[in-house]
Amino acid sequence: MAESVTVADLVKNTRLDVYHGAKLLADKEITISDISRPGLALTGYFNYYPRERVQLLGKTETAYSKNMSHDERLMIFRKMCQMTTPAFVISTGLPVPEELVQAGEENSVPILGTKMTSSRILSNMTNYLEGKLAERQSVHGVLVDIYGLGVLITGDSGVGKSETALELVKRGHRLIADDRVDVYQQDEQTLVGEAPKILNHLLEIRGIGIIDVMNLFGAGAVRQDTDIDLIVHLESWTPDKQFDRLGNGEQSRKFFDVEVPEISIPVKTGRNLAIIIEAAAMNFRAESMGYDATKVFDDNLNSLIKENSAHDSHKH
Repeated sequence: MAESVTVADLVKNTRLDVYHGAKLLADKEITISDISRPGLALTGYFNYYPRERVQLLGKTETAYSKNMSHDERLMIFRKMCQMTTPAFVISTGLPVPEELVQAGEENSVPILGTKMTSSRILSNMTNYLEGKLAERQSVHGVLVDIYGLGVLITGDSGVGKSETALELVKRGHRLIADDRVDVYQQDEQTLVGEAPKILNHLLEIRGIGIIDVMNLFGAGAVRQDTDIDLIVHLESWTPDKQFDRLGNGEQSRKFFDVEVPEISIPVKTGRNLAIIIEAAAMNFRAESMGYDATKVFDDNLNSLIKENSAHDSHKH
């Protein structure tokens, strides 16, 4: 879990313009993903002023501040610009009140801006900060983007996860993380996986060592992160173990508050796991679009049984 994000990171990742305080950006830290719209503070009500949040001023706030005198504005903005305040953001390309610039300089608070509307930049900043500041869980496995689906491949050490990932990359799919996947919850239904910084774009193959996938296969062979849509668990095949043959055994694994569908694939010498996992991903996508091959088989089987029953009754 990231304890904080610098204002410099926020500027870079949400395309903000720096109006004042460029030298402060790398040292100013954001620890809370919520963004403040400080309407009440502008009226002079500071009992619950969230000073540790990024402060966003839009059309409403700037229009209200115009009705104040110069001294009132300066007093209010001085109270709002506290040492723990990460930054002020002015939306919609609005002009920055000179009193805010003065108060920001006095208390080392950078002033940022954007041509985007308040609702758009609010959404962009919140999404970015929630992703960066969210609690993370480390999972042993390999994460690959297969036809736009995030597939987390899990299984015991030595079962062939990394080799399978390499084969999938060779087949045109994209690697996100090998060996360790950092997982966090983006919203009620979405789980996101990414590689720890130290393992970015790297894949470990037994007998060869560590290879740089981006170097060998190009930028199109990797991704920074992806939603996790499906878990494929690789299990060593044994004659006594029962595996789901028809694919109608509903399994899932829970991370935080999100349930992710899971399928188990037996690993046996000679099986091409990459093609099987690729097919599993395509089948999962077809099912999510309403096509269920198992149901089609069941319906066909039931029709055949009915036909045979009818044929037998005519005989008698």
